Amino acid sequence: MIMKLGLLLIISFLCLTAKASSPPDEYMVKPNCRYRCGNVTIPFPFGIGDSCYLNVWYSVNCSINISSGAEKPFLNHTKLNLELLNVSLEHRTVEVNSPIASYDQRQEGSNTSRPSIDLDKSPFLFSRLDNMFVVLGCGQAKLMDHENVWADCTSICNHSYPAQGRNGLNFCQTPIPSTDSYYLNNYRVSFTRDCEGNNYSNSTTHAFLLARHWFSHIFTKPEDITSVKYAPLSLLWKTKSGDNASSDCNRIAYYNPMMGFYVHYSCSCPLRHEGNPYLHKGCDHVVKECTNCRGTCDYRYKFDDPSYRKYHIEYSCITKDRLRPIILGVSISGGSLLLLLGSIGLYKVVKKKKEIRLKRQFFKRNGGLLLEQQISSGEVAIEKTKIFTSKELEKATDNFNLNRILGQGGQGTVYKGMLTDGRIVAVKKSMIVEESQIGRFINEIVILSQINHRNIVGLLGCCLETEVPSLVYEYISNGTLFQLIHSQDTDFPFSWEMRLQIAIEVAGALAYLHSTCSIPIYHRDIKSTNILLDDKYKAKVSDFGASRSISIDQTHLTTLVQGTFGYLDPEYFQSSQFTEKSDVYSFGVVLVELLTGQKPICSTRPQEEKSLATHFILSVQESRLFDILDARVVKEGGKDEIMTIAYLAYRCLNLNGRKRPTMKEVTMELEHIRVSPPPFKVEQNFEENACIEMEITGPLDSTSSFKRSCLNYSKTSSSDKQPLLFNTL
Repeated sequence: MIMKLGLLLIISFLCLTAKASSPPDEYMVKPNCRYRCGNVTIPFPFGIGDSCYLNVWYSVNCSINISSGAEKPFLNHTKLNLELLNVSLEHRTVEVNSPIASYDQRQEGSNTSRPSIDLDKSPFLFSRLDNMFVVLGCGQAKLMDHENVWADCTSICNHSYPAQGRNGLNFCQTPIPSTDSYYLNNYRVSFTRDCEGNNYSNSTTHAFLLARHWFSHIFTKPEDITSVKYAPLSLLWKTKSGDNASSDCNRIAYYNPMMGFYVHYSCSCPLRHEGNPYLHKGCDHVVKECTNCRGTCDYRYKFDDPSYRKYHIEYSCITKDRLRPIILGVSISGGSLLLLLGSIGLYKVVKKKKEIRLKRQFFKRNGGLLLEQQISSGEVAIEKTKIFTSKELEKATDNFNLNRILGQGGQGTVYKGMLTDGRIVAVKKSMIVEESQIGRFINEIVILSQINHRNIVGLLGCCLETEVPSLVYEYISNGTLFQLIHSQDTDFPFSWEMRLQIAIEVAGALAYLHSTCSIPIYHRDIKSTNILLDDKYKAKVSDFGASRSISIDQTHLTTLVQGTFGYLDPEYFQSSQFTEKSDVYSFGVVLVELLTGQKPICSTRPQEEKSLATHFILSVQESRLFDILDARVVKEGGKDEIMTIAYLAYRCLNLNGRKRPTMKEVTMELEHIRVSPPPFKVEQNFEENACIEMEITGPLDSTSSFKRSCLNYSKTSSSDKQPLLFNTL
């Protein structure tokens, strides 16, 4: 719409524009004087007849050509006697036929020829702006003023190009450098013989000044010069002091090497007037477009040729009636443009405010207020945790590109990213969007902000201003322990030493959480998928979304049962009371995974042994332990060492949590085994009732149920008289 209105405005303006018409003849000459000779107009200061010209230099003789019978005007001064071709008051120039300088190449050396035009002491000057220096034929020619060379042109003889058309072959042209205050009133042409001139004994070189606008059609062949002998030349004229200049003439100073500075008058009619500025009251004629204009008489400069700086003025009358559509078009266009810009600006402002308001809503819903409360209470070490913006995380993860996914779980999706400082990070984008469960997310921030341990993944920051919150962790490069155990690469053997080292590191991390932290922390979701491995295969415990911190005098947490099948403490399931020994049970399952290389739940085993914990306990009680161990463990580990660790795992899986060792004790025993493996002295006789709870339904939730069956064994255990409870699928 705006473009259409703009186009209408331009068309309307062009339709109102017209070139000014010429004034009548009586405004151009003195009274009773001729205005034309043949096809040439003769305006004052030039004139035909006595008292019709300004002075003798402007006297024009109108004579009849004997051969053609047509009238031709000549400048009448004896020093000039040049045929007058055109007079331009607007540009203050005249065009005359000037003689052409020629040079015979058969002569030796150089030859200098002066044109017959001598402008010295005349009001005329050679226009360096309106003329070109042209050389036709062979050789070099220079345009000189005294000792100054103003133009230099060289052409080469070539009979393959008999006609003009290629600069440098039989023809050469060049402009004359010009300044605003220096003009030529004399020039001479200096010729130099072509170095190959002896091969063209009949060739002749011609050089002359030629008016630019005649250049394209006056000469077509070099040999035409011999018949024409003249070329159109443009001259400037300047009225001097004492020439009775009219009130429409202005004083201008010019410089000439021979004359020095001198004053000329530049004459032109004022705007909206036309006529002859050299006559008294010669500019009283108002241009036709402005004569009866009742509105605004507008004007503009129209360049005939911008490179020559020549122009004329075009006028147009814009009346109120004709101005109305233009004003209307401009108003509508401007109004529409302002409305469009205003709408865009308003849209951006509203959008930005909406984004800010939405981010605040997300911040509040994602636990921002809860986090602020934790910070104010001193529970969160905020100096260690950065609050990232959504744009920072989008840039780091390439807008959460699917190719950046490291893993997915019940709590969210983890993406690999790179921050602006070059650090590689893992961005956990939470799937939790319900406000009732957002405390789990904030809890992970609170827990991790208090932890500083080499075997626990570090929290770098969080983002709460998006629909789903995100956590930013240090990037751990070698995946999870679950992947290492159950997707073993034959090119990278999972050795016994590595298994023992990882078990010690995980146990140490849990012991730190339970007994070293200022406030004890229960992880509540220990499993092999939550144990990450760095580039040196050092263990890093992760995923603290379900973790809880307790006061020192507390012994347990009473919560809704939650956890992962195969790792969940049966005692916790029955009582809903989570203790530090519940984490010990889960670690015992991880320890059995390291020993056996089997998954915590396996549907191919018998119904009562689908749980790895149950399968392990039954194998120990039936003296089948080495039948279920990983082949590499049996091959690389010492028997006593293996039996000691197996018995430690057996104790961790005890049904009675009070009989399980603490994580600190587990860590000390594992460290002792690594330093000096003890001989295994535990009696392996188990005479007790092993009661097994088997899960009936699917994922653990409020509808899950278990059934209890007890198996009788003839063997007794000297180490434990309590029944064992195992979790099987």
